[in-house]
Amino acid sequence: MNEISVIFVDQDGEAKKVIAKVGLSLLEVAHQNKINLEGACEGSLACSTCHVIVDKEFFDKLPAASEDEEDMLDLAFGLTHTSRLGCQIILDSSMDGITVKLPAATRNLMG
Repeated sequence: MNEISVIFVDQDGEAKKVIAKVGLSLLEVAHQNKINLEGACEGSLACSTCHVIVDKEFFDKLPAASEDEEDMLDLAFGLTHTSRLGCQIILDSSMDGITVKLPAATRNLMG
C-alpha cells in the first residue's frame, strides 16, 4: 500500500480526510492539502509550530520521539501526552486512518 488515509481535525473540531503518500511527513501532507499546520522551520526540527495531537490509538504505534523532538515539544503550546511534531511523523502503511488534532494555538519562536 503506497497511499493511506489521514484525518486532520481542526481547531473547530471539523475533520478533513485526505489521501497521503506513504513516506511523506504529516507536515508535508498537511501542506499539500491546505491544512492549517504551520511548520515555520520547514521540518528542520527547529520550532514547534507543526505540533499535533495524535489519536491515542495511533500514538502508541508511532516510533518513539527523538530527544531533539522532545526538546521542541517542551516549547509547544497546549502540550498533551499524545503530542508529536508533524514533521517527525513519517507515514507508513500501518498508519492508515491516523487521526491528528490541530492544537488551539501555536507558539512561533522563529519570528
